[in-house]
Amino acid sequence: MSKYRRVVLKLSGEALAGRQGYGISPDVIQSVALQIKEIVELGVEVAVVVGGGNIWRGMAGSAKGMDRATADYMGMLATVMNSLALQDSLEKNNVETRVQTSIEMRQVAEPYIRRKAIRHLEKKRVVIFAAGTGNPYFSTDTTAALRAAEIEAEVILMAKNKVDGVYDKDPSIDRDAKKYRELTYLDLLNDGLGVMDYTASTLCMDNNIPLLVFSIMEEGNIKKAVLGEEIGTIVRGND
Repeated sequence: MSKYRRVVLKLSGEALAGRQGYGISPDVIQSVALQIKEIVELGVEVAVVVGGGNIWRGMAGSAKGMDRATADYMGMLATVMNSLALQDSLEKNNVETRVQTSIEMRQVAEPYIRRKAIRHLEKKRVVIFAAGTGNPYFSTDTTAALRAAEIEAEVILMAKNKVDGVYDKDPSIDRDAKKYRELTYLDLLNDGLGVMDYTASTLCMDNNIPLLVFSIMEEGNIKKAVLGEEIGTIVRGND
């Protein structure tokens, strides 16, 4: 029995790149699609927000002198490419899927309409939210938090490819890094743990949306997450 009825799955672009570190790994995207199919078959309503860092990072372009807004719009287009690739993989596995974009491009996807997105979810279609919020200066973490609030999701599942939870230090550098089982959003903000940016964290905190951070690299983890098994790190409100 699933613990959650409606979830937002946040995938980093890097997660789709897999071990190659860039582009889209066919093996990884197939694995993710099959894991999403598993939870759809449990009756869970699934919305997905995909990053674009495997193709383009707006902050990196801006740091090298590109206009920040232009760099961010390019990043939004990268998320559309990832979203279409994920949709293709899902539908090849017989999972009905819709991509909705915050920047209108009707030839490839629907425009984002909140009530239409909810209706798709109620019909057990996976909805992939692409192109971020449609505005520069906002991350796809903020998109996940915003869309989760809008569609009244019960949790954000943040799937990472390099870590299996939240640590007090970088575990790839410090072997003594301590993994947290549970935190509050105030802990994230006060300790600068860097799981989500400030805007996304405060949005989740204000709307009391829990966040579960776990590894996407171990197959079956998305199903474990929705079943309420103890994996990763759970971040809750401060009550």
